[in-house]
Amino acid sequence: MKSPPTVCRVVNIACLLLFVVFAWLQREDDNPIIYENPSMLDVWVWIAFYALVAIAFGLAAAGLFPLPLYGVIAVFCLYQMVVTGPGVWTNLTGDQGFEVTKTSMAPTRAHVEQSREFFGAVIALAAVGFLFWQRFAISRKDAEAQR
Repeated sequence: MKSPPTVCRVVNIACLLLFVVFAWLQREDDNPIIYENPSMLDVWVWIAFYALVAIAFGLAAAGLFPLPLYGVIAVFCLYQMVVTGPGVWTNLTGDQGFEVTKTSMAPTRAHVEQSREFFGAVIALAAVGFLFWQRFAISRKDAEAQR
């Protein structure tokens, strides 16, 4: 497979850096001042997940598009959206108004972190959708060039 066009390569590198930042920011999720009984497992799962998405963008920038990796990322995204969806619903319909930023976690406001995780999964799912689209757009161009 050919390497992606320059525009896609630049977008892939930018997204790689963005997801590295997302992974880095997850390290704060173990802060006991913000979170009640923080889970180190949860912190490391999200760090690894965002790092995996960053790796997928790095591979795409190099012209490699591993579809099984996209499947793993998409399944994780969908799983997290199902798990955290009720928190988003509570956030949308609760009496405190919609909160995602400027609010720290507390046992009475777990929906805030669930909303953040939900939207993180949505962003990652959109990213893997872009990678999937990019892979098939390039392979279609390769097929047309061979005719």
